Amino acid sequence: MRQTDPDIQRQLDKPQTWFVKYFPVRIKNAGEQEQAARQLVWDFKDGKASIEVAETTAARMIEQYGDECRNIVLAPVPASSAEKNEIRYKIFCQHVCELTGAINGYDHVRLTGERLSIHEHRKTEKEIRKVNIIEFDAEWWNGRQVLCFDDIITRGYSYAAYANQLEEYGAHVIGGYFLARTHYKVNK
Repeated sequence: MRQTDPDIQRQLDKPQTWFVKYFPVRIKNAGEQEQAARQLVWDFKDGKASIEVAETTAARMIEQYGDECRNIVLAPVPASSAEKNEIRYKIFCQHVCELTGAINGYDHVRLTGERLSIHEHRKTEKEIRKVNIIEFDAEWWNGRQVLCFDDIITRGYSYAAYANQLEEYGAHVIGGYFLARTHYKVNK
């Protein structure tokens, strides 16, 4: 087993909330409920389920944080491109913040330029992709309580790395919300 960087592990140890189980397409015994959850994730990624997921997220935030929502910044983990980021998160963040009174962090992080990134799949496969460079309104994040949001958490490294970046600018990340958590075995 691979040793996890202590800063990454610190973020992974913070509270995480996810709403549905995501079973990759290669999991063949997924039933109707699992397929519906998979479709919800795909629809969210395509911007077709922003309001539905925002309402679920807002309800959970209000349940968990109550009036403290107004002191929390909602910060989505950026998607792989500026276009996908806007489709996925602009309306979603606006709606969650309208419903909860939370502070919208969407406009304080931008995707610009491109760099190469190596993505590891399963245990042996690697893929090289172009990903955008993330720019932060550094001073704006200082002293803010932040709740990160991402569409899917598998191992959590993207979320944890992003949370660490926010904390480099003085934010305090309180945890992460995720539409789905990846699962590889359907228990029937």
